[in-house]
Amino acid sequence: MSTEFDPRDFRRALGNFATGVTVITACTAEGVQTGVTANSFNSVSLEPPLVLWSIMKNSGSVEVFDNASHFAVNILAADQIPVSNHFARPSDDKFADIEYEKGQGNAPLLSDCSARFQCESYQKLDGGDHWILVGKVVAYDDYGRAPLLYHGGAYSAVIPHAGAKPKDSEATDAGQEKNDKRLASNLYYQMLQAVKRYQSSYQPLQLATGLRTIEARMLLTLNDFGSLATQDLEERIGMPDNDLHGAVDTLCRKGWLTQQDDQLSLTSAGAEQAETLWKVASERQEEVFGQFSEEELATFRKVLEAV
Repeated sequence: MSTEFDPRDFRRALGNFATGVTVITACTAEGVQTGVTANSFNSVSLEPPLVLWSIMKNSGSVEVFDNASHFAVNILAADQIPVSNHFARPSDDKFADIEYEKGQGNAPLLSDCSARFQCESYQKLDGGDHWILVGKVVAYDDYGRAPLLYHGGAYSAVIPHAGAKPKDSEATDAGQEKNDKRLASNLYYQMLQAVKRYQSSYQPLQLATGLRTIEARMLLTLNDFGSLATQDLEERIGMPDNDLHGAVDTLCRKGWLTQQDDQLSLTSAGAEQAETLWKVASERQEEVFGQFSEEELATFRKVLEAV
């Protein structure tokens, strides 16, 4: 149990809680508008319909939200990683080349989101180094698009849970048999189950190296490409700016990564660690797939590529 609150370690622990990703937008009466990427959004109340989110007190956007009568919560869809990264970076005009429309209080409403909530500014609360902004929802759009998720310092996506296996009972035997037959013939379900079983045995081996999954992916990617700009690496592994920089700091402290200007490269120790990770992955793959012939594996790869 950790009682030390190192900011990096604390943030890493909080990252175990999966959240959605939003862009919060607002516009003042003078026409000054802003948008910030946030995963702190949450519902508060149904009656009245209240939601909240939080913003760093030293954010340059605080003044805009203070002077805006409304703000909009744009819940990003799974294919909107570039939008999330765009609004997470400083910019003189965050809405350049961004498609949007004006909502209540002229708060920008982004296109192609999973859902959008237009909120009347309701309450501002002190939350340590953040301001907690509560809004009263006055209008919303529900498009039902698969949402973009954030977990463990990286972007993620929804995979439906297979469900818990019910306890055996005579009353459900016939239904269970019918259900088992249908699931056995459903290839999507079988793929999900196969990935879940593979991950359950492989991930502990990878974590035993002392690296988070996203840090391991950074090492493996850089090991293949040699050197990459931070934005190129960010796009290849699906990781927000802030967390990429945190992971870079961690790997640099370990002596596995060097950064010169905007270029990231592995040290010899980092390359050795990457090879260790590849060895773990290869050994697990051999353990699982070694029972199959080359012809069977070729067919398997062909199916995967086609899917």
